[in-house]
Amino acid sequence: MFKTNNPNTWCAGCPDFMIKAALERAMTALIKEEGWKKEELVLVTDIGCNSKIYDYLDMSAFDGLHGRAIPSAIGINLGNPKLKVIVCAGDGGTYNEGMEHFLHACRYNPDITLLVFNNQVFSLTIGQATSTTEEGFVEKTHPEGVQEKPINPISLALENGASFVARVSALELLHMEEVFKKAIKHKGLSFIDILQPCIVFHNTSDYLKKNTVKIEPAGLEKAKEEASKWSYKTEGQIAIGIFYEERKKTMDEKYLSK
Repeated sequence: MFKTNNPNTWCAGCPDFMIKAALERAMTALIKEEGWKKEELVLVTDIGCNSKIYDYLDMSAFDGLHGRAIPSAIGINLGNPKLKVIVCAGDGGTYNEGMEHFLHACRYNPDITLLVFNNQVFSLTIGQATSTTEEGFVEKTHPEGVQEKPINPISLALENGASFVARVSALELLHMEEVFKKAIKHKGLSFIDILQPCIVFHNTSDYLKKNTVKIEPAGLEKAKEEASKWSYKTEGQIAIGIFYEERKKTMDEKYLSK
């Protein structure tokens, strides 16, 4: 339903293939189960390896500037709230260039789904550190290792009022599909941080395979506590699943209904 004939330039074995497959499966299932039309689904991307998905899914889409996928998606949502808007962006575009858009989206609760392909580096520009890169990671712009602690996007989203907050592993196809379906159906901002190894510049595959633990949604304070247990380092167990979900008034309900 969503396949294209465009040549794929992702690295062989890249987890982006798994994320794309999970998203395709989720959207196809929702069309069948909910009676949605394919034309009601809209993809928004910006720049990065992740955003090449724009070429690999046959659907309505908008490809914009690096770090500006969220405001583009909000504009589409406010222009036509009936559309199901799905953002595919990277950790660099979302937590570096687009951090202000991310935080305010959590506050305003637009009815969009935000999938962040978080490999903890700028992969397309060959491996520079982002806001989620672990302390001590060595790359060309940090030859002595990253000196700053990584941010925790899950904690930031919860503290700023996001109504659906989740984390998944790109190595677990069926779990991703399940969470993606729930996120797209959710009314409000659905934020999913997708932990994915970059097999060239930041390969965390073995660590992710051995250390993920599935969780169920909890109340806000419990979700915050759970989010704080892993600080985006390469040690300790990683909670994956939906941390928090609540139906809140959406941005379009607040500003377009008057």
